[in-house]
Parts: sequence; C-alpha cells; structure tokens
Amino acid sequence: MSRPAPASHLFRGTALPWLLLLPQLVITALFFFWPAGQAVWQSLLREDAFGLRSEFVGLENFADVLADPTWLAAFGRTLLFSGSVASLALVSALFLAVQADRNIRGASVFKTLLIWPYAVAPAVAAVLWLFMFHPNIGIFGRMLNAAGIAWDYKLNGDQAMLLVIVASAWKQVSYNFIFFLAGLQSIPKSVLEAAAIDGASPRYRFWTVVFPLLSPTAFFLLVVNLVYAFFDTFGVIHALTQGGPGKATETLIYRVYTDGVVNLNLGSSAAQSVILMVLVVGLTFMQFRYVERRVHY
Repeated sequence: MSRPAPASHLFRGTALPWLLLLPQLVITALFFFWPAGQAVWQSLLREDAFGLRSEFVGLENFADVLADPTWLAAFGRTLLFSGSVASLALVSALFLAVQADRNIRGASVFKTLLIWPYAVAPAVAAVLWLFMFHPNIGIFGRMLNAAGIAWDYKLNGDQAMLLVIVASAWKQVSYNFIFFLAGLQSIPKSVLEAAAIDGASPRYRFWTVVFPLLSPTAFFLLVVNLVYAFFDTFGVIHALTQGGPGKATETLIYRVYTDGVVNLNLGSSAAQSVILMVLVVGLTFMQFRYVERRVHY
C-alpha cells in the first residue's frame, strides 16, 4: 500500500513573506542604510565643531581628502595592514585546521581551545597582547630587551605595525579555523583514499584534492577577513597604539575616528567613511569578479 504524498502548503499573497522579513529589514534600515545615508549627506557639508552652522560644499571634502598626503599614506598603510592580517589569519587557521582534522589524542580539547579567542572582544584581545609585549611590564617585551633586541613598539613604528597585525590576525584565526575545519570534515574520505591508492603523497593530495575542494570556503573567508581588517580592527589599534607612534599604525578606519571624534572635522570624516565604504565594496566586487573564477564549486 503506497503512502499518500505529503500535502504541500501554498501561501497566497505576499503579506506573510513581507511580515517575516520585516524585523530584518527594519534592523538593516536602522543600522545600515540610515547611518550610510547620513554619512553621505554629511560628506557634502562643512560644519563647525559645535554643529551650529553648516554649509553645502558639494565634493570639496572628497577633493581635500584625496589631495591630502597624510590620507594617502594612511591608505597605503591600510592596504599593507589588511593584506597582512588576512594572509596571516587565513594561513594560520588553515594549518591548525589541517592538524586538528587528524586523528590525534586530545583533538577535541585542541579544537575547543582554538575556538575560544573568537569570544574575545578586539579591545580585550589588544590588552592581552599589550600585557605580553609591553616593553616595561610585558613578559615577552622584557625578554626581547634582555636578549639584546631593542623592543619598544611605543617608539618604533615598524614594531608597532607588526604587533597590531599579529594581534588582529590572532583575533580572527579562530573564526577561520571553524570554517576550515568544517570544510575539511565535509570532504569525502573515499576521495582521499582513492588518491592515496594512486600513489599521491600527502602534500600532493592536499594541493590537488583537498585545497580545490576547500576553495569555496577559502574564498568566503578571504572576503570576510579583508572586510574585518578594514573595519573591525579599530579596537585593536585604539587599545594598543592609538594610531602611533607618529601615525605609523593609523589606518583609514582609525583616521575617520581621529578626524571626526578627536578633531571634530565632521565633513572630512564623513567623506573618508564614504570613500572607505566605496573602496571595500569595490574590492569585494573585484574578488567576486576575478578571484571567484578559480573557485571550484
């Protein structure tokens, strides 16, 4: 006796779908579209420090920002910083995920410990690294100085940039680790066993079988990590170096804060935020346009 086909439910009209989407649409409008629209409008104005008088200046704020050599220097630092953070976080997470995917003793504890840093706020993560690498009170900072290495990231711009890169990447490793580990565990074991039977070495199997199957995950994480490095690393930089020494770690997102909150130059700060948003959107589009071609789904 054959079972009856399950009844299909058809919703007539569009009221229920829109009602279900309404909470998310409201949140997106309040916390994204409205602030973005305010930033675009303020970027066309020149206001005094107290917000009592404003003047419409069109694109003058954008012209001033793009002609400012200090902003161009911050743009170059941001590219270096973002590329370094994304590369270090992705490579480290992939290596750790490959090791955790093996049948080793204590693998579950190892995986749990690697996930914990994701629960740490960026500012708190920066304070942890500050206590480790501070030249006077940090255990590693004092060890470096005792070993004859002149370590003082508060005075040396290269050391400061290196520290904020490592601290920002460490914060993101656990997020990447979760996705890479899930991707590795979803690869059919039969595929790897077939490659091993054909005589492929572990390294050859990784680059010709495992990594191509991980490419969708790697591409997704590349986009997420670059957006993270451009926007979400403000807390790390602010807690560790505050953009110093001598603007050595002042990235674009930190310069937006400095000009807008500290210097009260709201028009320039809004113009910088719009330019930064356009840069990130353009970079993401380029990744989908050119990098995604190498992704095997």
